[in-house]
Amino acid sequence: MKPVVKRLGRVDYQPTFQAMLDFTASRMAETPDEIWIVEHPPVYTLGQAGKPEHILKDVGIPVVKIDRGGQVTYHGPGQVVIYLLLDLARLKTKVRELVTAIEQAVIDLLAGHGLTAERRDGAPGVYVGDAKIAALGLRIRNGCSYHGVSLNVDMDLSPFAAINPCGYAGLKVVQTKDFNIPLTAHEAGEQLSQHLLRQLDQKNG
Repeated sequence: MKPVVKRLGRVDYQPTFQAMLDFTASRMAETPDEIWIVEHPPVYTLGQAGKPEHILKDVGIPVVKIDRGGQVTYHGPGQVVIYLLLDLARLKTKVRELVTAIEQAVIDLLAGHGLTAERRDGAPGVYVGDAKIAALGLRIRNGCSYHGVSLNVDMDLSPFAAINPCGYAGLKVVQTKDFNIPLTAHEAGEQLSQHLLRQLDQKNG
């Protein structure tokens, strides 16, 4: 059973987070998995172990405390966010394997545009050289995942300067536009969702 892909467009963060919680809480064994493609208005999200001191200054962007792993990150227009609402038991996959599959989908997408990216041990996400291009955070409840991955496409990166991205002081952040990859956030979302489906299909197969 392939996940249902939903394109939600630009939606506020808080109600989307609540919708993920509601979806996950109400799942039955036969509920199809879903993949949500979204963009958010400017927002910082602080993971459950997130330290407020990683928010270096108030630039007028709201901060939402959430229940994924990881520290603070930024979401904003021009960044594609894909939420993965998956039943891991049904997929016969473990969290670590899922993280690797998500990272691989981003790496494959970028490789298709001639850009070499890589993962880093102990620091989830995808990197180009020493700079982060995609952030990843999941939460598992009753064997099902929610939250997901964000890829910087064509956005204002300056809000990242007001935080220690993912808890790393001075971590450089880049986007596909910096490498002359001609994608909009919408196009990147379509392509990345296909790469994610391919990764999940391999797990199912």
